[in-house]
Amino acid sequence: MTVAIRPVALEDAAAIAGIYAHHVLHGTATYETVPPSVAATREKIEHITAKDWPFLVACEGEALVGYCYATQFRDRPAYAYSCEDSIYVSVDHARRGIGRALLAALLTAATDQGFRQMVAVIGGAEPASIALHSAFGFEHAGRLPAMGWKAGRWRDSVYMQTALGAGSSTSPAAH
Repeated sequence: MTVAIRPVALEDAAAIAGIYAHHVLHGTATYETVPPSVAATREKIEHITAKDWPFLVACEGEALVGYCYATQFRDRPAYAYSCEDSIYVSVDHARRGIGRALLAALLTAATDQGFRQMVAVIGGAEPASIALHSAFGFEHAGRLPAMGWKAGRWRDSVYMQTALGAGSSTSPAAH
């Protein structure tokens, strides 16, 4: 079946919360330990889309099988052109190219929104996430050892980064 990528809708909150809950409870990519509620997920969707930041979902037919979004890297004004990505795929749909399709679409959407740099903060130093980001030209920008305690041991966080559009070759005003 073909995967379609589309902008998120508020009605997607329950499916997104379900996908994320699995990663919270069984994975190390996120350092959350309690899955957010559907209401909290809806609030996150509202917050991100109100800022015109990209939030996309992947669907196989009617089923939402993955999602991604980009948010400003930090909340201070000088970071306005730098974003951080988040990508999660349903455990039942892993290793089918959905993460790759989502990241490709997110890079385009974030560039179109005016971001100039994208950072991936990879919790648990997940090898699959590192490989995915490397395939799209992200470069290793740092490793923070023992940043989170999850699943019975200390976990590292890996930072990767890529330029978007003109990157740092021009000022934002030149955009």
